[in-house]
Amino acid sequence: MLLTHSIRTRTYKLNRTALLISAITSIGLSACSTQQMSKSVVETNSSTVSQQPITNKEPLKNKEQLAPVVVSGATPVVEMVSADYASNNTNSPNMLTRSVSQSMVMPSPSPIRVAPEARDNYQKNAANPVHRTADMPVATLSIDTDTGSYANIRRYLNEGQLPPAAAVRVEEMINYFPYDFSNSRRLGRAPFMVETELVDSPWDKVEQGNQILKVGIKAIDTTYLGQFGKTDSTSVQLPPANLVFLVDVSGSMQSQDKLPLAKSTLNLLSKQLRAEDSISIVTYSGSTKVVLPTTRGNKRVAIQAAINGLQAAGSTNGEDALKLAYNEARKSLKKDSINRILMLTDGDFNVGISDVDEMLDLVKANRNRGISLSTIGFGRGNLNDYMMEQMADNGNGNYSYIDSLTEAKKVLSDELASTFNTVASDVKIQIEFNPEQVEEWRLIGYENRVLAEQDFNNDKVDAGELGAGKAVVALFEITPKGQTGTFAPRRYAENVTAQTMRKSAKNANSTELGFLKIRYKTEPQSSSQLIDLPIKSVGKAAPLNNAHPDTQFAVAVAGFGQRLQQSPYINNWQYSDSKQLANQSLSYQTVSDTNGLRRGFVQLTELADALQPAVNENMRLSKQEVSIK
Repeated sequence: MLLTHSIRTRTYKLNRTALLISAITSIGLSACSTQQMSKSVVETNSSTVSQQPITNKEPLKNKEQLAPVVVSGATPVVEMVSADYASNNTNSPNMLTRSVSQSMVMPSPSPIRVAPEARDNYQKNAANPVHRTADMPVATLSIDTDTGSYANIRRYLNEGQLPPAAAVRVEEMINYFPYDFSNSRRLGRAPFMVETELVDSPWDKVEQGNQILKVGIKAIDTTYLGQFGKTDSTSVQLPPANLVFLVDVSGSMQSQDKLPLAKSTLNLLSKQLRAEDSISIVTYSGSTKVVLPTTRGNKRVAIQAAINGLQAAGSTNGEDALKLAYNEARKSLKKDSINRILMLTDGDFNVGISDVDEMLDLVKANRNRGISLSTIGFGRGNLNDYMMEQMADNGNGNYSYIDSLTEAKKVLSDELASTFNTVASDVKIQIEFNPEQVEEWRLIGYENRVLAEQDFNNDKVDAGELGAGKAVVALFEITPKGQTGTFAPRRYAENVTAQTMRKSAKNANSTELGFLKIRYKTEPQSSSQLIDLPIKSVGKAAPLNNAHPDTQFAVAVAGFGQRLQQSPYINNWQYSDSKQLANQSLSYQTVSDTNGLRRGFVQLTELADALQPAVNENMRLSKQEVSIK
């Protein structure tokens, strides 16, 4: 009788444990099966659960279901508790142990749900490291005008989830917004304006005296869109466009946020077309087909009939479809015009891809023939963000993510000129920091856009394109000379190269913070042109509160993006801090937010803040634990 009572009591506890484990599994934790857990509790009265690391497989290939990620505070934590623990009995002998990073063992607040990546594929990039200027004074990067990351993050937040860290690309978030750059100046005959500003860093909480250097360029917009845009005496009409819509109609595109939204997006764009434009539509699933042969842009009834007739079914064969789309583009190739393929897909290529590099070579070859490629992503669950970004980068196009028809209007109507009309190709930025002024520096974002120093002068190395009216911002956090940085002081004399470099800097101009160079092409196949200017040091940087509103807003977005990544570089910066700084930038009468994009950002900071529990300040990583070079 006593044995029966004991078994029933044990079974009751095990059932409670199993129910809790099932609930935790539904929010993304890997757990042992009930049978395994029962056996473990009977034998040992405790259980230790570990989680295998999450890794991305090769892009463009089938991927198995990825385990979700749960982030608690500043460090990923896998935490499982027993039924007794859930009842606030912290002394229960049945409480399961936690598996945490060996570098930090600490109590955890309430776990925060981060959206599982599922079969979504994102490139995982470690944050750019801090560099000692004496060892590495030069930063070289390609500009990035993609905006896909911001819209994708917005979709996650609107669904009540924080995005996976790999989905966050800070530079795409910053460059999602238009900027005025009222203090910028044009250098020579360059088709863009340049602006720099130095302000105090809001993330410096350890008396390092860190500063933020903003480098901004904005293309001069000399285009108008006929009846769809403003005109003036200095404007020229948007060149004729030869567009091929390459539409994924495979079975994975059936959901409402995929093909139906893609069709609405295409209908919206079709209303922007003119008689001098041409359009064709190629679809792909198990087979490829030309749904609409080359048609003049003013034949809207025929165009919209073809769009509305699209249906999703079958598997995905992207390779053959891409070849067919390029073939259609070549048939109507227009010299001195816009020749572009727009690929609309969730990126789930699973048939016909034998070699990723071979397909990218196809994109590059046609780019050199004057046919660019832009990618537009839809939906979730099998979103191949990594693939679509690669395709657009190699195709001299843009990568956008459409989470609503409002976003489609922004990309393909409000910003049509900057999306399609390239005014500068292969735009590269290089800054040489003066070691007499800058102790250390790091580039914020642009992790997959960093170039080798020697790539700057190599015209064969591809870089980003700048569309008419588009603004691009790059932010650097620097530690001034004489301040305590991330690196410990060296005991012995620095190497000869560093000493020589310092001597050269002294002889050049000790008042310069650094020297900025921008290289660009006016035509894709032309030789590059160079503009440069010194960045003067003004002694102490201006307080952020007195900075240009554009700079304030860019810093607010940068802080928000790094917070989403759980960056150790921003100390105690919170989502509410980004909200406060963004609101301050919006308080200036000179700031225009016609379409409400900046106020929409403020709302996103509120959503993220609501999803993030309070964090014990003692849990934060110190800068000494950050990987540095």
